[in-house]
Amino acid sequence: MSATKEKILDALRHVNDPDLKKDLVTLNMIANVQVEGNEIGFDVVLTTPACPLKNKIKQDCLDAINQYVGTGYVVNVRMESKVSTKRKETEKLLQGVKNIIAVASGKGGVGKSTIAANLAIALSKTGARVGLLDADIYGPSVPIMFDLIGAQPLGKDVDGKTKILPIEKYGIKLLSIGFFVKPEQALIWRGVMATNALNQLINDTEWGELDYFIIDLPPGTGDIHLTMVQTLPVTGAIIVTTPQEVALADARKAFNMFTQKEIKVPILGLVENMSWFTPAELPENKYYIFGKEGGKKLALESNVELLGQIPIVQGIRESGDAGSPIAMEDGTLISEAFHALAQNVAQQVAIRNANLDPTQIVEIKYS
Repeated sequence: MSATKEKILDALRHVNDPDLKKDLVTLNMIANVQVEGNEIGFDVVLTTPACPLKNKIKQDCLDAINQYVGTGYVVNVRMESKVSTKRKETEKLLQGVKNIIAVASGKGGVGKSTIAANLAIALSKTGARVGLLDADIYGPSVPIMFDLIGAQPLGKDVDGKTKILPIEKYGIKLLSIGFFVKPEQALIWRGVMATNALNQLINDTEWGELDYFIIDLPPGTGDIHLTMVQTLPVTGAIIVTTPQEVALADARKAFNMFTQKEIKVPILGLVENMSWFTPAELPENKYYIFGKEGGKKLALESNVELLGQIPIVQGIRESGDAGSPIAMEDGTLISEAFHALAQNVAQQVAIRNANLDPTQIVEIKYS
């Protein structure tokens, strides 16, 4: 018997998404099924262009067609992607932004901004549309890390109101308070002034269509964090730590902030930065300067994914200082670590969107 669209769909019901644990047909991931003679074609629409399992899914589709439809066909599996979201199209704030990801740490000095910048670049290199907001009002780093010191965003009239246009570099839309003050200027602002500035960077900016909007938060658990969750429905948070106990103690506080019942922002996972030191002349050696696998243990303790372990490599610091984050490179061990991190983050966003309700904007009532 010849192949039909119905037979093909029935066959593909035997193929599960390895992360979402449901079949591709039920997940509406199959589109444009075509049959012409002995040729079969269809699209598999992945939930992210960064899907690390796309080759497995493709092979599983081919195997299912051979087993349940027949072996005499030329099968063209077209792998497409459409980043999933739980945000409603009717939401006015950041309309067109599919996923809002907060990058946080319990303390400073753990490399949170380095992680956020390289994650943004690595996601962009998969084909995703990415924005990065530097929300560290008192210590902005985006101007240095993207070689944009002295850069100033342009404005655009939208419905009679001037909107800020993010600066685009390396395929990412960027905005930072550092674009509006002199590099040497210290911002001596009370909390309300800082939170007002954050609101302006969010509300008065034309961010456009984005798959991932990354917010690089300041260290700690203060006014900026509270303002963010009261303003935006955050898809999920990433916690950055180093392996030593003093950093882990503060990372636990960051976990507790996002997961407390008044806030309830899902934790996408943990990134262990500065996991070990590898000198350039001894690339196979690992020296655990800050302790070994503290972040991995915290991830297990907190029942969240360990999204990545990033070593201390001189090139990370040099590339950041030069304004060209190391994830821009291809083929090096450290750039591949950031690309693996991006795949894991995209994977966790897709799983979160498939299994959890939309995050609600926080309303905290004070008694």
